[in-house]
Amino acid sequence: MRWFGQMPRGLFLKTHPSVVRDILLGWPKMRMMCYRCFWPQSLCWCAALRPMPTRTRFVFLMHPKEFKEEKAGTGRLTHLCLPNSELHMGKGFEGDEAVQALINDPKNYPVLLYPGEEALNLSEAGRGVPAEPRLTEDGSPRLSFENLRTQLSGRRLVVFLLDATWSGARKMLRLSPSLQRLPRIMFTPAAPSRYIIKQQPVEGCLSTLESVHELLTVLARTGLDDYPLPEQLLEVFRRMQDFQIKCAADPARAGYRRQPYGSPASRTRARGRSGSRRLKYLSRPLAPEDKDTA
Repeated sequence: MRWFGQMPRGLFLKTHPSVVRDILLGWPKMRMMCYRCFWPQSLCWCAALRPMPTRTRFVFLMHPKEFKEEKAGTGRLTHLCLPNSELHMGKGFEGDEAVQALINDPKNYPVLLYPGEEALNLSEAGRGVPAEPRLTEDGSPRLSFENLRTQLSGRRLVVFLLDATWSGARKMLRLSPSLQRLPRIMFTPAAPSRYIIKQQPVEGCLSTLESVHELLTVLARTGLDDYPLPEQLLEVFRRMQDFQIKCAADPARAGYRRQPYGSPASRTRARGRSGSRRLKYLSRPLAPEDKDTA
């Protein structure tokens, strides 16, 4: 942890607006922040997070709004639990040298975690599910579990995750043709989202943290990776939400809702134009014809 005046050059613009506001206004009691987890020092997560080694390289591509404005974002906390991971902020990644190096490295087998008809559902591997057609709609070979296992015999699995709202993730994908070309993987959630302080657009949608938990679970089950501490991510998720709920119940805190949170199972889906717009983002993966319309 360090004071703002000792921050590395260039980190000022990446700091949460609330921290910048405190500094520019010259508040006499400025909060000491941890610039690793981006939480106040008194609530710093770093000491409680135990590193979980994985063979898979996780690459979190974070939307700028998620980075700068989201109080309850889970991507950064997940990244801090995984030493074999990295985080990049942006909307499009065609000009990001680090991201492109990971994609083009012949020692890597890069995939995109993104649902859709052409995505390989890892949850179905080894469970007697009928094999899917071997070709995609454009006639190219569809990724199969056998092919994935063969590829990983001599290469490292690199999983790219879009850390944003569903509409934001779709826009990020539209701006990154190299990500569009990656093979896609997905899973069938073993449980509904545990998000209490946010409502998912449709059933089956999960937070970034929950998605990594589900993916590591299925990778471990299929022998493609290890998941040494499966309880840690969900515990971090629970603690983060408990803190946000406690803040919401404190009338002395500004910037939080003043109504109790309902159970995720009791919530109704959005209807009308809002519901139709949400379903639009999830009905199918981004296709070439969407480039000019998404």
